[in-house]
Amino acid sequence: MQISRLVTPAAVRVMGHLTSKKRLFQDLADVAAALYGIDAAQAVDALQERESLGPTGVGQGIALPHARIDGLERVAGVFFRLEKPLDFASVDRQPVDLVFALFAPRDSGVEHLKALALVSRTMRDASRCTKLRANSDPVALHAILTEGEASKAA
Repeated sequence: MQISRLVTPAAVRVMGHLTSKKRLFQDLADVAAALYGIDAAQAVDALQERESLGPTGVGQGIALPHARIDGLERVAGVFFRLEKPLDFASVDRQPVDLVFALFAPRDSGVEHLKALALVSRTMRDASRCTKLRANSDPVALHAILTEGEASKAA
């Protein structure tokens, strides 16, 4: 599994000031609905339900919200770089500016976990996160997220 399979260039965005986690979830769901054909309201509810189990802010300004969705055929992602960090109740109490959301089919089982592990490993790379924070072009952000995949595939 590769990041490029999870998130297309169209699913990478730079977002202005978001006022709440709920607004963030709505924007993530709207992008996922437009790109992957899922129901935005169902996606927001699923993200909020998962978040109620414990915050998906993993520290270092990174959040990995995720949800299982009915009617989705494969695991798919949306990446936002926030221009203004958002309070996310993260484990380190730091605001979040890099958000990689995953939407998985309700019955995806291990594929969902593999995708989450891949995204987590990718986002733990401090130099990659520095590059992501230094760029505002969605095409460049997608390239940074997926860098190194071609050499690993060969």
